[in-house]
Amino acid sequence: MVMLFSLKYSTVCSRLNRSLFRFHSLPTHPSAENSTSPLHFNSSVHQSLHFSLEKCASMRELKVLHAQIILQGLVSQNITLGKLISFCSVSQAGDLQYAQLVFDHLLQPNKFMFNCLIRGYSTSPHPINAILLYIKMMRSGFLPNRFTLPFVLKACASQLAYWEAFVVHCHAIRLGMLSHVYVHNALINAYAVFGFVQCAYQVFDEMSNRTLVSWNSMIGGYFRNGLCKEAFLLFREMRESGFQPDQFTLVHLLSMCSKSCRLDIGKCVHHYVEITGIEVDQILRNALLDMYAKSGDLLFAQTIFHRMIHKTVVSFTSMISAYSNHGLIHHAREIFDQIPEKNVISWNSMMSCYVQDGQCKEALLLFQQMCETTTIPDETTLVSVLSACSQIGDLAMGEKTHCYICRHNIVITVTLLNALVDMYAKCGALETALDFFFEFKDKNLVSWNVVIQALALHGHGLDALKLFNMMHTTGIWPDKFTFMGLLSACNHSGLVNMGQYLFERMSSIYGILPEIEHFACMVDLLGRGGMLQEAIKLIGGMPMKPDVVMWGALLGACRTYGDVDIANIILKQILELETDSSGLYVLLSNIYFEAMRWKEAKNVRKLMSGHGIIKCKAVSFVEIDECIIEFMVDDKRHETNGG
Repeated sequence: MVMLFSLKYSTVCSRLNRSLFRFHSLPTHPSAENSTSPLHFNSSVHQSLHFSLEKCASMRELKVLHAQIILQGLVSQNITLGKLISFCSVSQAGDLQYAQLVFDHLLQPNKFMFNCLIRGYSTSPHPINAILLYIKMMRSGFLPNRFTLPFVLKACASQLAYWEAFVVHCHAIRLGMLSHVYVHNALINAYAVFGFVQCAYQVFDEMSNRTLVSWNSMIGGYFRNGLCKEAFLLFREMRESGFQPDQFTLVHLLSMCSKSCRLDIGKCVHHYVEITGIEVDQILRNALLDMYAKSGDLLFAQTIFHRMIHKTVVSFTSMISAYSNHGLIHHAREIFDQIPEKNVISWNSMMSCYVQDGQCKEALLLFQQMCETTTIPDETTLVSVLSACSQIGDLAMGEKTHCYICRHNIVITVTLLNALVDMYAKCGALETALDFFFEFKDKNLVSWNVVIQALALHGHGLDALKLFNMMHTTGIWPDKFTFMGLLSACNHSGLVNMGQYLFERMSSIYGILPEIEHFACMVDLLGRGGMLQEAIKLIGGMPMKPDVVMWGALLGACRTYGDVDIANIILKQILELETDSSGLYVLLSNIYFEAMRWKEAKNVRKLMSGHGIIKCKAVSFVEIDECIIEFMVDDKRHETNGG
């Protein structure tokens, strides 16, 4: 029997029936000739099953062994069943649901079984079950140990369950578990995920025996919370303490440089890698590539990319982003086409490139190509598609995307809701946008901002102000984008006094310092209201220099009210800016022309000619038979034979 159960799965399956036949044919009476006592036999079978479970390689094989356990009456053997639950919970070939079913039928589960299930759930899509199991374990009278708490804390971190993590921390203190470095490291990681960096550092500071994982966890915590300076100071302290960084340490540091676009520090980390001779694996090499790509050093990014022997989809995606950041969309597409096996991230990256560059039709075509592959679009994909539809007013494609979401039972998250509301609003279906907004319960600040801006866009200024008051009643605090929407609403509806009132309260009540976009909106509002001198006074008191958009808004007001004197002031500012915006020069020329100031109008045209500025042709979009067609003045590209 021992040899039988030590065989591989294929042999076990082929001989299972024969083994059961032999088992039932054996004499069970102690006095029978050459008999084996039941106690000795069960012990032998138990050892065989225990050994076979350790060698188990698949769920099919495990189920065969589980059948043997049941048939031979060994369901009370917790050691053997513990091995079975361990395989199902921890092994990559396991089945967590099967482990739970076995566990639920046990009369007296032990601590090992609880720990195995908690560990399995902590890395599963349902980590909340690990926390619930921990509570059940404590109520069953089992005290946690150093193998329990790290995985419970990991589950708390993934669920952002900070109160539960505090309770676990208290348990660790009461039970004297803080002497174990694994518990310390798990606490550091959990507090860092919650954003409680000071708590994480306090745990780290109290550690007497730090490991490299401890340093990496704390550095990673600083990275997660955007504390670049603190991370590098800790890295220096780490080296002074005699710890040599590994790939994980350097990846954290390089990722921080990528996030903050600190090319100078990133180069120092790269130099450290070169002079210390640390082994550069694929993850570290991709981190270096990503740092140079996001920090704007295209040449170094290209060098690292071309030197890679084995390029992964991450490598290709980083280069797509690098070219996109430099506006080289054609090169980004060439890299995208070279990816042997595209995943959803690479598709999303290329689509995002097109959307950010205003090439929305290309983004939508790429989405159609993606749907023809086996790659399943995710939330990021759909948000990019809806954003492209918003920019060009493609309501038909936007509705098809919405139908795709409903047809595939995709959960509409708040991010997806915001994209849908924005798409419907910008494509002219304001009522549909509002219906979605009011039906959705879990709205966030972005949701309110999107609808306020939608109402502003359609000229419903008073409704936008009412919605702002409604937002207040829900307890949501406004941000700078909220006030951009409100000022825009006042602007489109001619509510000058209300706009001035909100602009003043923005800083005095809400503590939000106006940025150049807010000033531009106020200048436009004052200009449209004929208050040109007040607009000039506001510009003079700004803490920053006015930009082209602001002067353009004021120029539009000058043309409306025929104020040539202020137009002359703006001309001087435009010449100092050295802008190549043809729109401003054309607007100035029209102001002079309408005031019959022929000489000044001619001079503006000369300025355009001297600076090589060519008047841009305006592009319009029209939807015909659910297709978006773009055209310009005297455009003959879409002529038909009958036209």
